[in-house]
Amino acid sequence: MNLPASSRLQFTPDLNICRILNGMWQVSGAHGRINPKAAIDTMFKYVDAGFTTWDLADHYGPAEDFIGEFRRQLVASRGEAALSNIQAFTKWVPRPGKMTRKIVEDNINISRRRMGVESLDLMQFHWWEYRDSNYLDALKYMAQLQEEGKIKHLALTNFDTEHLQIILDNDIKIVSNQVQFSLVDRRPEVKMIQLCEQHNVKLFTYGTVCGGFLSEKYLDQSEPNPATLETVSLRKYKNMIDAWGGWSLFQELLKVLQRIASKHQVSIPNVAVRYILDKPAVAGVIVGARLGIAEHIADNAKVFNFNLDRDDIEQINTVTQKAQDLFQYIGDCGDEYRR
Repeated sequence: MNLPASSRLQFTPDLNICRILNGMWQVSGAHGRINPKAAIDTMFKYVDAGFTTWDLADHYGPAEDFIGEFRRQLVASRGEAALSNIQAFTKWVPRPGKMTRKIVEDNINISRRRMGVESLDLMQFHWWEYRDSNYLDALKYMAQLQEEGKIKHLALTNFDTEHLQIILDNDIKIVSNQVQFSLVDRRPEVKMIQLCEQHNVKLFTYGTVCGGFLSEKYLDQSEPNPATLETVSLRKYKNMIDAWGGWSLFQELLKVLQRIASKHQVSIPNVAVRYILDKPAVAGVIVGARLGIAEHIADNAKVFNFNLDRDDIEQINTVTQKAQDLFQYIGDCGDEYRR
């Protein structure tokens, strides 16, 4: 299977990425037991299909180790040159507190060692407490490590618009911010996209298929009991659906998405992902990969085979404008992590 050229983006001068990123939160242990050998074997399937870009984090269980082992097996079986075809974007999520050069460098070195890389492709930084301004020190030290070649590019995850602006005002070069963005959660459209476009900051989006809720599986189904939901993603996004407008409005949305999916001969998740991929500033959508348990390689590929027309978008917007304003209800991007 070869993905079309439209599946790729020249994200930075040195990183050409797939616009659907393989999300590795799903190997953290809260989405079912992962068999390491089966996981690595499945990683080869993703890359061979054209899905070459991985999103992971220091706290996603063995995710960084999986990247390291995958890289070793890739070199052993296909040679050093094959490494240039994959991109691995990790995160650092420290506890707030005083940030020294040593603390920052030690943590960056852990990720480099686990992933088996001299230089991290993208380091996405998260900070829990804005009132603790040590995040600026952490970023300044990371910028120094970038100059020294230990990090290629510096990025953020779950920062709001106000604090992204503060970071940019401190002359720290940020290439992307990872935020929740879906047909259910459209908060980035309120302020974030505008600032990103002004400063050429890209967005990577997660939650775009709401942990699997935006799919045929939940169409015409009665509302699930949270206790019966099998993954932490489903429990998380059920709360988001409740805040957005509840199960009956969500069913209305799924019915519209099914009509659009049938018209284009694709799936409901394909429509949900395509809608967000087409938004300004969005570089890529992260779709979770439950490596060795469930894969959606062939289905994800269909995202690049169609385009939504004006009628499709109007039908979707007719439903979503009935929903609660999550920006008013929750706050800006990432505010749900800082309450």
